[in-house]
Amino acid sequence: MKKLLNLIPGWFVVPLFIIGGIAVGLTGYIIYVSRAHTYLSDDPAACVNCHIMAPYYQSWMHSSHGKETTCNDCHVPQDNVFNKYAFKAMDGLYHSAVFTLRGEPDVIRPRDASSQVIMDNCIRCHTQLNTEFVNTGMIDYTQTTEGEGKKCWDCHRDVPHTVVSNISSAPNAIAPMPESPVPAWLKKMMNNKKSK
Repeated sequence: MKKLLNLIPGWFVVPLFIIGGIAVGLTGYIIYVSRAHTYLSDDPAACVNCHIMAPYYQSWMHSSHGKETTCNDCHVPQDNVFNKYAFKAMDGLYHSAVFTLRGEPDVIRPRDASSQVIMDNCIRCHTQLNTEFVNTGMIDYTQTTEGEGKKCWDCHRDVPHTVVSNISSAPNAIAPMPESPVPAWLKKMMNNKKSK
């Protein structure tokens, strides 16, 4: 560390530490306010950190899947923990960029990578049904894009989100509101100033 500090001009050391402190502080604050830690869990309420997801949360919660599954059961790979979190990170960063730049469409539909994961998870959960009872077999999502079969949701259109779940059709969707990121001591201090 001393060798590194010797390479930096003396007048620049203090501003460098101040800038570094500000960068670390802002990064910590952004992580705290965005509730980044909640995305490491399987709690569906984490998805509602983005208000745009409220209609999708509500339609899932009232579906047959709402009692037995979480968002991650369908929307992230389940083959191993590394793929799960790598996919969550890539998909989450994409969503964050789109929502932050206000580029989201009125109706959110999965991209091809997400569709592949969702279909794999449909097959994973319903393997016995697909192979023993209805003998539909199991095809890959890419096969459906080449016309060799249908996607699960081509027939099961309303499972679990319905085809009308979008911001316009459900503007007042009921979903759990994320907790306020403002600490209780700061709220109390702000309320005391308002009352004076």
